[in-house]
Amino acid sequence: MRKELNIIEIEESSGNVYEDLGTPHANEMRVKSQLAAKIGEIIKARHLTQVQASEILGLSQPKLSEMLRGKFRGISEAKMMECLLLLGRDVQIVVKPAPRSRKVGRLEVVFA
Repeated sequence: MRKELNIIEIEESSGNVYEDLGTPHANEMRVKSQLAAKIGEIIKARHLTQVQASEILGLSQPKLSEMLRGKFRGISEAKMMECLLLLGRDVQIVVKPAPRSRKVGRLEVVFA
């Protein structure tokens, strides 16, 4: 009796799950997910309820809940950055030349 081996192929990630899944606007989705995660962390650290946070942020509680669960297609990056400002964070946008080894720029979020 011959035993069959189940071989599982593993594909290395690009570092952006949205790109790996072929999602449209993958870079924008990655940035939004990072911003939403940070907003959620701040809300949790400040022990705010979603109702309290939604009042501070000027969002409805259901809209905030959706954003924190990863459903942020209807929320712009600018609105998410505004949320960070309203939660007492400074937001800095830095534009610099890409290294010569890359033809296209890269968008990344860095939290200090």
